[in-house]
Formats: sequence, structure tokens, C-alpha cells
Amino acid sequence: MKSWPIPSIPDLPGRAPRVVVHDTASGAKVPAAAGERATLYVCGITPYDATHMGHAATYVTFDLLGRVLRDSGVAVTFVQNITDIDDPLLERAERDGIDWRDLAVREIDLFREDMTALAVIPPDAYLGAVESIPSFVGPIETLVARGAAYPVPADDARLEGAVDYYFDVTSDPSFGSVGHYDEATMLALSAERGGDPDRPGKRGPLDPLLWRAARLNEPEWEGGSLGPGRPGWHIECACIALNRLGIPIDVQGGGTDLIFPHHEMSASHAKVLAETPTFAGAYVHQGMVGLDGEKMSKSKGNLVLVSGLRRAGVDPMAIRLALLDHHHTEDWMWTDEGLSRAVQRLERWRQALLADRGPDPDQAIDDVRAALADDLDSPRALAAVDRWACQALTRGGVDPEAPGQVRAAVDALLGIRL
Repeated sequence: MKSWPIPSIPDLPGRAPRVVVHDTASGAKVPAAAGERATLYVCGITPYDATHMGHAATYVTFDLLGRVLRDSGVAVTFVQNITDIDDPLLERAERDGIDWRDLAVREIDLFREDMTALAVIPPDAYLGAVESIPSFVGPIETLVARGAAYPVPADDARLEGAVDYYFDVTSDPSFGSVGHYDEATMLALSAERGGDPDRPGKRGPLDPLLWRAARLNEPEWEGGSLGPGRPGWHIECACIALNRLGIPIDVQGGGTDLIFPHHEMSASHAKVLAETPTFAGAYVHQGMVGLDGEKMSKSKGNLVLVSGLRRAGVDPMAIRLALLDHHHTEDWMWTDEGLSRAVQRLERWRQALLADRGPDPDQAIDDVRAALADDLDSPRALAAVDRWACQALTRGGVDPEAPGQVRAAVDALLGIRL
């Protein structure tokens, strides 16, 4: 799968401190990298609609993580998937009278454009589920052979006697350790987020689908001993992470709505397959972005789209600044006022950099680095640049290198091109 162009990233003198992040599983701040290399897996889009601010906040957050890790001297390997086959995609394509493949291509192309405009560094491996399906079959067969997966009759399947395959969550002794939700909450979230807790024939209501037997008028692929069909959602990310990064990975990333069932289930799949107790050193989650008091989501239709703002003439750097003005762990509401503040901030920064001299930049750059290394505290990092810009605009400075150094640091660390 083609990703998008790599933005130019200035080289900076010096290094950021060791990066720590909030880990959902432990509730504590932990190192984002165990050594001099970091492996980062961030769950990608299901391409049935355009990139909204919730998506943008997630990918900007993990772009920020990659930037500060690299600045701290850590080599980053970043993998991201695209769920380009799933029920929501098929349902939207049928509703709109378009082939599901054409819908996916259209929305993936738009996503690439949005990420390019927002200066997000692309993943080292960008993998669609469809192109990866052959690599999922063997691991599912392994889970079946080990007794960690089992068949459930699929009476509505295309072929008589066909079965769906489910993962037995009791095969992972640490199941539930990512989100630490109680059973009632897990059941409710499973029903809300693509699971089928009431499906007859399952060993346990939380057991997730691994392989769906072929149905009439649905796309299908050869599944070896599993029969024709298509994979479940969670096994896709588990297999891609295993194949491309190995486990344990350093950081598993995504929105808080992925904590359960997706991150819980994919971690369990991978742990059982690799026969290891740890999937990720840290589970880092982006808070939800809302609009008018509700979570912004495709299902609700209350979306502010990156592409829509770009078409309206909004500078993508102002969009990125508006996103960075909130700590990644918080839930927040998108507002026109917040975007206006970002536009004004961007203009102040650009005005401050017009002079041929400026205040000493070292403290500001050190403060940005320290803020980002401390759980990606982007609001504190922005405030450090604000202080430098205010001093530049009100009192000036004598350092002819300062404007260029601040511009380079803001570009390299915050992804804001001035």
C-alpha cells in the first residue's frame, strides 16, 4: 500500500530528554522506548468516510511521538494498517451504490492528502488488510490447532456446513489487562463496537471473530482449512504487528475508543500466537474529539473534516496547531473559537520570525523538548514558543541565528511549518 510523501525535517543540534508516555494498561508514565530503537504500531482508518478531527488528532499525536523519539536519539520503526475490508465499509458502499473497493480507494487517497497537508510523517510500512489477508490465514489455523480458537456453525453462509471461527479469550491468562474494564462494561462495549456477544454457539460472549465464512454477495478470500471467507478485525492488527515488528512492541497506539475491544483483543491474539506474556510496553491512547457536546464520529455524522477545512482555505498548519493545543489524553470539543485561536497563534509566530534577529532561542527550544518528552505535553510546548514569540515581538533581540533556529525547532519537533 502506498503511503504519502515524507516531509522535510530539519536537523537540530542537541537532544530531547528520554521520552515517557502515559500507559493505559498500568496507569503510569513509562518509557516510550526500551533502548535505542522503538517499534510503534498505530491502528489506521476504516476508509468509508473522510478524515475528521478525531482521526487527525490521533495521527498528529503519534506523529509528535515519532518526532520527539527521533530527536531523543531513538531510531523509530512505525507500522500502520488500513482496515480496507470491514462491515462498515461494505454497508456504506451498498448505501451509496458504489463498489466497496472504489469507496476504499477514494477515501484512502483523501486520507493521504490530509496527512500530507498536516505534515504527518508516513509509516515505514503502510499495510492494507486486503493485501495482507494471505498472512492472516496461517496464524488463525495455528490458534485453531492449539485450541485457542473454535468453530461456530454459520447457518447463513454461502456453503452448506460452513463455520465461523472465534478466539477463546480464556486462552490468554492476562485478558483484560489493557483496559481493566469489568465484564459488564466489556459486554456493552463489545456490542457497541462490532462484537456479537449474543451470538449462539460461542464459548463465551466476549469471544471475538477470527474468520467469517463466505456469505452471498460479500467479498471472500481463500482461507485454507478455514474455508473461503474473510478475517475479523482484531486478528489483522495482531498479525501485521507480529510480521512487521515482532513482539513485544514498544508502543501500541490509537484512540481511546480502541482500548476495548480492539486493542485488548489484538494483544491477546498476538500473545497467544507468540507464546509471550507481553504485547506492548506501552498502550498510548488519544482522547476523543467531540462537536456540540457529543463524540465526533462517522456513525453520528457530526464531523468536521480536514479536507472540508482545507477546501475552505484554512491553513493546515492552523488545523495542526488547534489539535496540538490539547493534551492527547484529554477529551475535548472542536470549536470555531479554538480554530480562530490557532490561526492567530500561527500568525503571531510567523510575524515573530520575520525579523532578522531575535531573543536567545535556547531556553524556548529546551522547553519544547522537555514538554514533549514528558508525555507529549503539546500545550506546554506551544506555550514555550508563545513566550519566545512574545519577547521577539515586544522587545526584539540581538541573535541573528535565533529566528532560523526557532523555525527549525518548531518544524522538526511540532511539525509546524512556518
